[in-house]
Amino acid sequence: MNLIEVILIALSMAMDAFAVSVAAGTAGRLPKRAVFRLSFHFGLFQFMMPVIGWFAGYSIAPLVSAVDHWIAFGLLGFIGSRMIREAFKPEAEKALKDPSRGLTLVMLSVATSIDALAVGFSLAMINVGIWYPSVMIGVITSAMSLAGIFLGRFFGKKLGPRMEIVGGLVLIFLGLRILAADIFF
Repeated sequence: MNLIEVILIALSMAMDAFAVSVAAGTAGRLPKRAVFRLSFHFGLFQFMMPVIGWFAGYSIAPLVSAVDHWIAFGLLGFIGSRMIREAFKPEAEKALKDPSRGLTLVMLSVATSIDALAVGFSLAMINVGIWYPSVMIGVITSAMSLAGIFLGRFFGKKLGPRMEIVGGLVLIFLGLRILAADIFF
């Protein structure tokens, strides 16, 4: 597998994390540590999932492939609807929720990287080593997540709560897209 192919795979794997990062950035309340945590964990999970998929091979692939789209849809839909509800609260009532902490961070990281599990499995099937592609996927995902947060922050400052609604809708749409792609294609 050449460098261009690895970069294209990494970019395609990073798109979900980029979209979620844009949505998270729309809130505009993320301190530097939160920005680091979010982009680091997205990259870390995108690095780990292909490795897990590669090592799991045949034994787990049939189990995960049957439900991976439902897991991603449920996690993204839940977080997206929560963002939309937050947008309608008066500013004084809004909890300063940090998507880079706790269960929210884990849910977002899993939801955006679950498809990378299948990529790892696929790479094992064609006898490609896993470490180089996984590192590239992780690094590119981290970089794109960081860019997405700043892009979301830029639009969030200009458009305020409307961007929180858009961000929530993007997450729900992303979950629906994942679900539809697995069911219909």
